[in-house]
Amino acid sequence: MRVLVTGGAGFIGSHIVTALKGRGHDPVVLDALLPTAHPDTPAPPDTEFLRADVRDADAVRAALRGVDAVCHQAAMVGLGKDFADAPAYVDCNELGTAVLLAQMAAVGVRELVLAGSMVVYGEGRYTCERHGTVRPGPRLAEDLEAGRFEPRCPDCGISPAPGLVGEDAPTDPRNVYATTKLAQEHLAASWARCVEGRAVSLRYHNVYGPGMPRDTPYAGVASFFRSALARGESPRVFEDGAQRRDFVHVGDVASANVVALEAVGGRAAGVLTAYNTGSGQPHTVGEMASALARAYGGPAPVVTGEFRLGDVRHVTADSSRLRDELGWRAEVAFADGMTEFARAGQRASAGAGG
Repeated sequence: MRVLVTGGAGFIGSHIVTALKGRGHDPVVLDALLPTAHPDTPAPPDTEFLRADVRDADAVRAALRGVDAVCHQAAMVGLGKDFADAPAYVDCNELGTAVLLAQMAAVGVRELVLAGSMVVYGEGRYTCERHGTVRPGPRLAEDLEAGRFEPRCPDCGISPAPGLVGEDAPTDPRNVYATTKLAQEHLAASWARCVEGRAVSLRYHNVYGPGMPRDTPYAGVASFFRSALARGESPRVFEDGAQRRDFVHVGDVASANVVALEAVGGRAAGVLTAYNTGSGQPHTVGEMASALARAYGGPAPVVTGEFRLGDVRHVTADSSRLRDELGWRAEVAFADGMTEFARAGQRASAGAGG
């Protein structure tokens, strides 16, 4: 299968390209190598490569020539610095996806695997002992400033217990990045309906692993901690460190993409199917920081009590649909992955890719 991988020179995209080649497929990379993502301008990938922006319709059309499916990874990622980043996120993520899908419609490519994200859910699933399943609203600044980090039941004010969220849960993006990731899914679903296409969105959890970018406000929490350790500093853990996440190895995410690409052609036409893509083993942010520091041999984490209003408290999802329907499962255990990540190299920076 010939697969166009947008953002294929990036962190996750490059691992997907390697995994595709390992399965005998023919990946084609389209990546703009933007300075915010690739300040050192890496050598072109060891596969067919087109240096172009996913927002360039002519370049995208040329890249789609002879392609069977598209794996869309190009995106501006992370929470960013502040709301001033909003136009850039919308431009890269929403416009870029719209241009890609329009060109796919024009040339007749009808199979898509999209890099989705668990951030579309907002807060995860919660159960109140009095009121059952509840959906807490956004956390208030005054609560966070006072160290009250747990969400509250909207009916009684008691902190509910976090649990796993399924793909049928309502979406509730809590920041600009999350909003654009949901918009990407809506655009892909609209494309699928209009052209009788087949689309899958893999809603990634907190991806980490070799080649992760460093020293940037657009990276993930694992990257922040690894970068601090490389500087000889303690990882700075926000809130009280008890935030629950699912840290999934980039190699497992790459294999999920390959499995989805191999299966997407057999799916029903005209719909988008979402799959949570996580390890299935939730850990707190504090546990992750401690495991990484031990493996690196660096200073222990420092819990700061700081917070970001765009962050959610707990979000861990049930990935059983991906396991049951497509036969995928995460292979890299948390301890093994953190040990590898502690010793692996990092990219110089990250931001908009593709």
